[in-house]
Amino acid sequence: MFTRLTVSVFFTLAFPALTLCQPAPDMQKVLDRLDRLEKQNQELLSQIRQLRSELAGTVTPPEAGPPGAAPPQASIEERLAVQESRTADLAQSKVETSQRVPVSLTGMVLFNAFRNGRYGGALQDPVTSQLTPAAANTGAGFRQTVLGLKFNGPDLPGGGTSSGSVYMDFWAGTPAPNNNLFRLRLATLALTWNNTTIVAGQDKPIVSPREPMSLAQVGLAPLTGAGNLWSWNPQVRLEQRIPFTSLGSGFWRDSGLRAEVGVYESTEVAPATAGIAAAASLERSRPAYEGRFNFYHGTEHRRYEIAPGFHFAQSHILGQSAPSKLATLDWLVKPSEFFEFTGAFFKGENAAGLGSLRQGLTLLPSGRVIPVHSTGSWSQISFFPVRRVSIHFYGGLESDRASDLLANNVRRNLIYAGNIVYKLAPNVLAAFEASQNRTAYTVSGTRLNNHYDLALAYLF
Repeated sequence: MFTRLTVSVFFTLAFPALTLCQPAPDMQKVLDRLDRLEKQNQELLSQIRQLRSELAGTVTPPEAGPPGAAPPQASIEERLAVQESRTADLAQSKVETSQRVPVSLTGMVLFNAFRNGRYGGALQDPVTSQLTPAAANTGAGFRQTVLGLKFNGPDLPGGGTSSGSVYMDFWAGTPAPNNNLFRLRLATLALTWNNTTIVAGQDKPIVSPREPMSLAQVGLAPLTGAGNLWSWNPQVRLEQRIPFTSLGSGFWRDSGLRAEVGVYESTEVAPATAGIAAAASLERSRPAYEGRFNFYHGTEHRRYEIAPGFHFAQSHILGQSAPSKLATLDWLVKPSEFFEFTGAFFKGENAAGLGSLRQGLTLLPSGRVIPVHSTGSWSQISFFPVRRVSIHFYGGLESDRASDLLANNVRRNLIYAGNIVYKLAPNVLAAFEASQNRTAYTVSGTRLNNHYDLALAYLF
């Protein structure tokens, strides 16, 4: 018994000493484990409080952590709510396509209030002054509103890119309210490489890409029948860009050539005197071969361009052929960001298929068809005195050779105009334009029509 008691007392007294004599690393492991357990307990308590708050329908503010600690994470419900809100916003602002191609909506909501004189006829934008007077024409509407879509497609072999656009308006139909039909204006599909672009689409003639600035004449291009060849027709063209940097630095650094050649579908117009049988024999559309060579120098704020061009086609009517041949020239002179001078010129025969006066051919009493020789030009001077204001003065003239015309055909059509555009906001424009049309007929003399337009445009 003594022995057992002695052994018990010995171990009772010796155990604490043995514990204190354990190596330090073993004790540190025990302490680290206790710290981890304590942190896990704190996290469990925090989660329990969060669950209780959600069940009670309230959200408990997160407890402040120690300095430098990461901010607490939002709950799953909160993150889902934010994601749903963002998805709803995105659905309102995007346009989806079946091929997942980025598409953007663009265009212009345009309101026009206008007034024409007694020789304006019933049209909103008369091309010529009418022979006989009528009541003055006053009206307003949104017919010239333009809607467009632009897209950037996938990459092409050889490092190229694809892009395109389509623009429509409500100019078709009649001027009567609520009788305006949707109409295709412009459409292009472009395949672009470093210095080469292939374009297929519906656009202005290749030889006539420029036009004056006007919010009064949008449904028809400004200066239609007065020097501006504008018809939006199908075409395919090839553009080659040749920078002149290889010729040296300095002047040549910002200079180059943009050469365009292609096939344009002209819209053929039957002579006004042609009977039903003659008009039926007309081939309504013909391929025209065109080229334009734009020499340029300068940058966006100071730039100079001059571009000669050519047009060639054949019109077919009554088993006869009449050539359509034009030489063209257009230019841009922009010596500073406050002033700009642009314009175009053409000379040749049978230009009606490109949007000139609708008298490209004459059917003589003998039955012979001859082309009408025409000369046309237009120019515009623009001033930008302050950031919100732009002022534009433009005019155009088409003269057709009188010997090629019959009685009371138009031998000269002149339009000149001026407008001021004020930016109410970066995308909200207000404009006022006044213009006069002087149309001279071979027998009846000259008729005058004044046109006034107040426009309000919202760009998007």
